[in-house]
Amino acid sequence: MYALPPNSSLLYRQVYQRDNQQQLWSGGSCLLLQRTNGYFWVDPVNTNHKKISKRDVRVEGLWPDLSRPTSVDMESINDSDQLDHILLRAQELSQPIVIDWMATWCRKCIYLKPKLEKLAADYDTKLKFYYVDVNKVPQTLVKRGNISKMPTIQIWKDGEMKSEVIGGHQAWLVIEEVREMIKKFI
Repeated sequence: MYALPPNSSLLYRQVYQRDNQQQLWSGGSCLLLQRTNGYFWVDPVNTNHKKISKRDVRVEGLWPDLSRPTSVDMESINDSDQLDHILLRAQELSQPIVIDWMATWCRKCIYLKPKLEKLAADYDTKLKFYYVDVNKVPQTLVKRGNISKMPTIQIWKDGEMKSEVIGGHQAWLVIEEVREMIKKFI
């Protein structure tokens, strides 16, 4: 018998010892091989082989919480009036907003946007994420954001820009810097 999931990112397996409900394994890769005298535990990373008798094993499948989104589409801001309306609404709710200033010709901007949308899912109820394509908006809006490099990710609170991250380096570093910036204002 093989206990292999079709997609390890969707299915989390847990193996328990029946008598004392001690958790033996969670996450990662697992292979249970049935032998005539029981199961063998195979850990592909550490190559530890642990013999567990058949009567002492229970396998469960758990799926992640699908009630929360994994990604949230960022709304675009197209002019200064729309930005004013968004800032006013955020101020009424006393929530900060995050604005990604980007351009369609900027590779790092395009690569970073889906990662920011995943980050937006983590803060879905606490703040909103927006983006501005600097080539499609009036330059007065770009000047209002004081944008000189792209991608630039800013957090706005109480109608004014509080902090920014300029994302010219690796995307995972930018996301971590944005996460730290958000933590300061939530």
